[in-house]
Amino acid sequence: MNRYRSLLVCFLLTSVSHTYAQHFSLSRLFYPNVTLKADYNVPSSLDGTRDYGVTRSGFYGVIPIQSEVQLGYSLKKKLDLRAVHTVMLAQFTQIQPTIDGKNVPDNGYKTLSVGVLRLQASIKDRLWVYGGGLGVTESNETFFSPQPFFWGGAARMHILGLRTQIIYGSAITYNQKLRFVPVFGINKGLGHWRISALLPFMINANYKATKWFNVDMLAGLNGYSGGFQIQTPDEKMLRRENYRQIKTGIAANAHLFSAINVSLEAGVTTFRQLRTFNSARENLTSHTPATTPYIGASVRYITSRSGFSSRFIRKLGLGQTGVNW
Repeated sequence: MNRYRSLLVCFLLTSVSHTYAQHFSLSRLFYPNVTLKADYNVPSSLDGTRDYGVTRSGFYGVIPIQSEVQLGYSLKKKLDLRAVHTVMLAQFTQIQPTIDGKNVPDNGYKTLSVGVLRLQASIKDRLWVYGGGLGVTESNETFFSPQPFFWGGAARMHILGLRTQIIYGSAITYNQKLRFVPVFGINKGLGHWRISALLPFMINANYKATKWFNVDMLAGLNGYSGGFQIQTPDEKMLRRENYRQIKTGIAANAHLFSAINVSLEAGVTTFRQLRTFNSARENLTSHTPATTPYIGASVRYITSRSGFSSRFIRKLGLGQTGVNW
């Protein structure tokens, strides 16, 4: 199982697009943790006469639900020894868009989502990753009549030398329409540097300055799709707002005490698009907000004292002393 140690770093890329804005982290997947995060986009021109801004805040949790070594059968129906690790992902995010400083909608959007990721490492079938999840992003007025989203996928890992791994697979997502997304990832170590990417979602270059401090240079695609309601004297009209952007920035990450990681991030958001649809999914408005700076921060509490997770880490040869980034 020791040969899988280097592969596992790249595995975490499969959950990046549904998890963290900051750097990739091995401990975020293999140890129980809770992350508090927030970011703020400086308001910028929406259409030449109005300014658009957005803030996010929330938490994210990883809860191990299975961790063991099993004796079973491979895909070719041959006896095989495999290690499995399954975690549940839980997320809550408050998204607050603004137009000229006014909250629109008044109480913003709330995202609630849950998911499951499963790692299976075996002698014959090598390393596979499976995952899926669902959730909603709605305003207070539409929260009890939501349009849910879901995602699911699988990926295979390969090793190309001691410090290079690739991952390839596919994902299916549904958010108003069904999409099939091919996925390719790479994880490459170069001295104190590590280059990680999950295309088409994110790319990251990490420099480990010391055992307690590292820096990330990152770029990623993200956004939201939230439901809201317009009240007129005659009726209530349901609307949907879709927003997407590309973030490029730098994050400074510090490990404090024995189980707390703090990240501060700054950069710009660009290639932004804001669109509004009616209940028939007809496009009503389309805007391209100007490029703008952003800042973000996160605090993550990690506990490596869980016997449930620690036993699995030792079985895969990952039990090491030091900082769990």
